Order: sequence, then C-alpha cells, then structure tokens
Amino acid sequence: MRRVVCRAFGPVEDLETVEESDPVPGPGEVLVEVEAAGVGFVDALIVRGGYQLRPDLPFTPGTTLCGRVAGVGADVGSTAVGSPAVGSPAVGHRVAALVMDFGAHTSHVTLPAGRVAAVPDGVDPAIAATALESYSTLLFAVTHRVPVEPGDHVVVLGAGGGIGLAAVDVARSRGAHVVAVASSEEKQRAALAAGAEHAVGYEDLKNEIRRLTGGGAHLVVDPVGGAASESALRALRPYGRFAVLGFTSGEIPKLPANVVLIGNHAVVGVDWGDWARTDPDAATALVADLLARVARGELRPPRPALRRLDEAGDALALFARRAVTGKIALVPG
Repeated sequence: MRRVVCRAFGPVEDLETVEESDPVPGPGEVLVEVEAAGVGFVDALIVRGGYQLRPDLPFTPGTTLCGRVAGVGADVGSTAVGSPAVGSPAVGHRVAALVMDFGAHTSHVTLPAGRVAAVPDGVDPAIAATALESYSTLLFAVTHRVPVEPGDHVVVLGAGGGIGLAAVDVARSRGAHVVAVASSEEKQRAALAAGAEHAVGYEDLKNEIRRLTGGGAHLVVDPVGGAASESALRALRPYGRFAVLGFTSGEIPKLPANVVLIGNHAVVGVDWGDWARTDPDAATALVADLLARVARGELRPPRPALRRLDEAGDALALFARRAVTGKIALVPG
C-alpha cells in the first residue's frame, strides 16, 4: 500500500508518500482498495495545525474515500451492499466512507463494515469521494438545522468552493432561488453552472442581495466569515436565518446582536463533523442517502480535478492559497 504521511504540523509541501504492507482487516472490518479520496481546504488547515482538531502525529490526512472492497474480516457477511442503507459489504463491491479519525489519503485502508455505504451504479468514484464531505454538510444542514422550502431565497457565500457549490446545488434541488457570492468570475460561472440564478462579487453586498431577492434573503449560508458575514446578515428579511458553517477567510466575524434582535433572525451553527462523530450510524445513513440522490440525478456534484496520491502536498497547497474552484480528488495511480 501507499499512503500520505504528515510527521509534523507545518507546510503542506512537507507531506511524504510511503510504501508499506497492505493492512489486514480484523473482525468486523473490511479492506477497501481506494479508487479516489477527497481533498479540501480543511485538510490543508489540519496539516498546517490550524484546525480545531489536531490528530496525533504522525498521521495520514483525509476523511472521505471511495473504493472497492478487497477483503473482509471475521464476522462480516457476504451480503451485497446493494440498497441505499448500510449492509454487509462483499468483496468487489464499490463503497464510500467517512473516515472521521483521518487516514483516507491512502491506497488501502481497513474500516468497520458498518461504516461503509454502497455506491450505486453509475456514480463515479471520484465524484462520490469528493461529494461526501461538502454535500454531507449541506444535507445535514437542510435536514437537521435550517430547512429550505421551495421558493426560498438562499444566499451562499464562498459559492465557488467545494462547500459553496454543494450549498448551491442542495438549495437548487429543494426549489430555492439561489444567489451565489464568489470572489472571481471563474467561481461565479461555476456557481451558475451548479444552479444559482444570480452570481455576484462581494462589493455592496447588502444592497445587491436585497435587490436580487426582492427585499431580503430567507437564508444565508456562510462558510467564509470575515467582513462579508455582517453585510449578508443585514440583507436578511424578517425572520431570516443565518447558517454558520466555517471561517475559510481566517476571520471569525462578530455579528451584531441588535440586528439579530430587530429582525427576529436566527443564527444557527452547522457542525456536521461533530454530529457525525457523535452519531456515526446516522452519518453513514446520511452518506447512503446522499449517494442515492446523486444516482437519481437530484443532486449534481461537479466532477473534481484529479491528482496522484504523491501530489497530495501540491493539491493542498492550492487550497491553502485559495486557488481552487470546486474539488480535487487524489487517486492512487
């Protein structure tokens, strides 16, 4: 097997790729031969030591993957994983998984059999791997934290990144009118292709949102933070909701409580990762539901750019420089 190793928190270019013996699945585990692993902005933060979670060193980054079952341990049945629900994985079947304790940037990995979900026929493994984290976050958001109704006006900040494009697509799939906010014309075009009705930059943001939504947004999805957060909050209509997903700008905003009060607004945190670690069975079921929606065409994740496993440092450096539109998948070959 080959895997990426981080030996010390610091520059992503210091990551190494090592060769080792293939792992052997233990009781209740499956061995997955990885076809694609997701890589994103949060992975870069973790490697640099700038994230709230700091795994023990050394570690292998990555939390999402898709691959074929190459072996099963004792107590794992041979029933095919053909339904959207979690089943007993069989050798040769394609599965996807969240690896919440990291380790997805590898060619082979052992996982608990109950933590992998079937990948329906027709779903590309690179799309499956890269959709898991961003789309799981948004599917969790709209099913558990901030429901989106047909006709709602939804504003997405950072709409050209992986989370932002997923937010645009999920809101579109639920019948919302989406305004995408992104920093470049390239990212705005990507958001429009994902289903946004309008795409704008960050200039005069409050007034632009109010103009394009006919008076204010029902929901703002914010994975960015920084100065744009307050402008978007002020563009909510009465009883609007503001979903906090993260702070890719590096700046945690100080939202004015008086605006929240006067507008009867709700500021809602969306921490999918904590929920997934607390209730892994529900998180795996959500992954299966997500993949089924992709297979039916309800959700349309964009195809990611591909990089080799030994190019992990270069890929993460692009995210660290905010030079990526969409997602990147690492492939072992």
